[in-house]
Amino acid sequence: MISNIDFINDNTRKSFIKMSLPMMAAMFLNLAYNIMDSIWVGNLLGETAMAALTSSTPVILLLTAIGMGATNGLSIILSQKIGAGDKKQVDSLVTTSFVSALLFSVVLTIVLELGLPTILNWLNTRSEIFDMAYDYLAIYLLGYISTFLYLYFAALLRSYGNTSLQAISILICTILDCILNPIFIRWIGFNGAAITTIVSESISVLILVIYMIRKKMFSLHFSMIDFHFIPPMVKNALPSIVQQSIPAISTSFLTAVISGFSVTAIAGYGITGKLETILLYPAMAFNMVMTTIIGQCIGGKRADRANEYLKCSIFNGGAIVLGLSVIVVIFAKPLSRLFVNTSGVAELVSMYFLIVGVGYVFNTITNCLLGTINGMGKPTVGMLLMTFYYLVVRMPLAWILSKSFLGLDGVWLAVLISHIVACLSATLYYLIYRKKSQIKANNIV
Repeated sequence: MISNIDFINDNTRKSFIKMSLPMMAAMFLNLAYNIMDSIWVGNLLGETAMAALTSSTPVILLLTAIGMGATNGLSIILSQKIGAGDKKQVDSLVTTSFVSALLFSVVLTIVLELGLPTILNWLNTRSEIFDMAYDYLAIYLLGYISTFLYLYFAALLRSYGNTSLQAISILICTILDCILNPIFIRWIGFNGAAITTIVSESISVLILVIYMIRKKMFSLHFSMIDFHFIPPMVKNALPSIVQQSIPAISTSFLTAVISGFSVTAIAGYGITGKLETILLYPAMAFNMVMTTIIGQCIGGKRADRANEYLKCSIFNGGAIVLGLSVIVVIFAKPLSRLFVNTSGVAELVSMYFLIVGVGYVFNTITNCLLGTINGMGKPTVGMLLMTFYYLVVRMPLAWILSKSFLGLDGVWLAVLISHIVACLSATLYYLIYRKKSQIKANNIV
């Protein structure tokens, strides 16, 4: 079985929508899954528990980013092999990458369990919530192998042009989370939310594995392990991991800065993080979709279609996120009260989205461009761009402005500025790269 969608020859808009709609559905279901944790914790356990969850979130985001980056790096190579129609190479790459993914996730889990107290100290975790955050993460890490393997199998399906099953598996995961979360939280307390996550994600992995085996999209042939794939996988995975991890590192830094204000500020920032996923997840979906589509086009020697798909993704993505941004900005206060019903938190959340709101449209355009650049086999460029506008622009600016008369509003302003800079720099790189490619092609002719 090769690809479910012919990105190379079929209609651009139809192929893009067929790929992106299930992916967006999967992301929104994942959003609902993540938000339900916070709603149950905030409503059943209160502001302090919400602050502890917020202090744990940077570690969870970083781990998810590592998993997404590593598997997205695999998707670049696999999409190109699928686009070239090389089934033997595809089967060998799948076996090699699975063994690598399993070993990597096990080693990372052990390292993080041992270093967890140090990590929480680096995050400037307040003493009154330190123990809660530690216990939660210690349990969550036990299930990280399931999280990593879920991201791995989702990337495999995405490389084949199949995003529908991912949406179905997350729907089941979300339903389980809604049912089990209140039960485990009332029974065990705060740590019950972590246990629920492990159970539901393990079931999602099982669903994906069963489907892929039945469809002959996944099978292990250890005789086909090819160590020659390791260098290109690492070459694509490392910049992709850094690219995906930098926003999580930025969130960790901002959490540490905000921890210097108050527990209310931490809880409020945690809620903004949950709500802004409504605006960030569509952009992430387009990024991953474009990586697969452009990868298959490059593998099939049809790089000329990249610009068509890019325009389609920017138009559709920009329109969707603009509409969602308006809704979130208008209803920020009542939405925040779904998590913690206090006026101080509601005011903070409202001000955050009032300042940052328009930035999410810029972020969507940036992600469409980064997905295109990744699919062209240049994840290092994406990594450098992310490094620039997060580590060079956002983090230093947030720290400086937080010390000014603006206080927390200065941190929010830094986030907005970084979104704008990101969009401008990614657009500039793509235009320069495209112009150079056209000149090269003309010279060859």
